[in-house]
Amino acid sequence: MEFMATDNELRLLVLETSGRVGYVALASGAELGEVRRMDESRRHARDLAPAVAELCAARAWKPRELNGVIVSLGPGSYTGLRVGIISAKALAYATGCAVLGIETFAAIARQTPVEAERVEVLADAQQKKVYVQRWRHDGMEWRAESAMAIQPIVDWLANLEPGTWVSGPGVRLCETSIPTANPVVPQMQREPLPESLLRIGLERWRRGERDDPLKIEPLYLRPSNAEENWDRLGLDRGARKQGDKENAL
Repeated sequence: MEFMATDNELRLLVLETSGRVGYVALASGAELGEVRRMDESRRHARDLAPAVAELCAARAWKPRELNGVIVSLGPGSYTGLRVGIISAKALAYATGCAVLGIETFAAIARQTPVEAERVEVLADAQQKKVYVQRWRHDGMEWRAESAMAIQPIVDWLANLEPGTWVSGPGVRLCETSIPTANPVVPQMQREPLPESLLRIGLERWRRGERDDPLKIEPLYLRPSNAEENWDRLGLDRGARKQGDKENAL
């Protein structure tokens, strides 16, 4: 349950399930404890819940003693995001703990090398497109300089300003085509890490911010391929029925 705790007293759960590799971790305030790594084949709800239970048991924490859960919002894996966010909601409902949703690109931008002033963060939007958002360091922290958008990779490359760093899991789609004038963030820093989510989550906590478990949703700008195929199938069926009606007249 939530209470007025100091940073060191806070018991927090961190869920990062947006990427190919997922992470589950516990933290005492700003101190990140054991991190459980979950690969793409084991980010299902049936695997995440036992991982949380095992981590809590190792610290002798009961789930109802958690003050909050910090969860990544995406963009990223549709399945992974839904599993992480639904798990965070379920925990909030069951224990009354707070929920703090963190935009995945904000965490990735935080991992940009200190010498960078601007970075564009990419994720795979499928169909040769990328999610992209530009960030700028204002001397104190990284701030979004543009809204997240979906662009064809060729268009994004054509408009990339020299000197801007590039990061995010979407880099793998076009790394060999990125101009030499644009430094690329090292591979291990392109994926959202639990420590970055924790830092941003703690900053929000200190400002008194909390998210409504009823309203928190994955952050992506387009439906999944399965949803698009289902919609397309529905349209095709509708067109066939309409054609059958016209032929019968």
